[in-house]
Amino acid sequence: MAWQSRLTADLAQFIAERDHFYFGSANAAGRPYIQHRGGPKGFLKVLDEKTLGFADFAGNQQFVTLGHLAENDQVFLFLIDYPNRRRVKIRGRARAIGDDPALTRSLADPDYRGRAERAILIEIGEWDMNCPSHIQPRWDAADLSPAFDRLERRIRQLEAQVRELGGDPGAFHLPE
Repeated sequence: MAWQSRLTADLAQFIAERDHFYFGSANAAGRPYIQHRGGPKGFLKVLDEKTLGFADFAGNQQFVTLGHLAENDQVFLFLIDYPNRRRVKIRGRARAIGDDPALTRSLADPDYRGRAERAILIEIGEWDMNCPSHIQPRWDAADLSPAFDRLERRIRQLEAQVRELGGDPGAFHLPE
């Protein structure tokens, strides 16, 4: 797939499902910095076919990214879907907006525990969804919990059946 300059419905859906991304910036001298950004699914919002935005939450008080944006607005976003082995790279220009509380509130999830300090808007220059090679699948607790819950219910059912048959379910050991 060639680099594209406008958001598509597929990209918008991909972004809406993410709960984190990596945000790369550089100062005027080109010194790079990458930062993990996380929040509830969909915290990075598609505002229109060329613009993304997110509420910037209080963090470690280093303000490296903000310093970089003041000198050099070029940014790089890296979004990854580990279970489905998909990744998206986005190049663009970003700006921090600290004097528009209504915009910041519109980008923040009111149920999220973080304190939004400002809005970050990203104008998309180009993006690419590329090769899944070498992405090792990973799952989070929300993905795995239903399967574990089913297994635990099944284990309890089987243990109850063993007891009904007069056995001791705790006596069974798996070979090492």
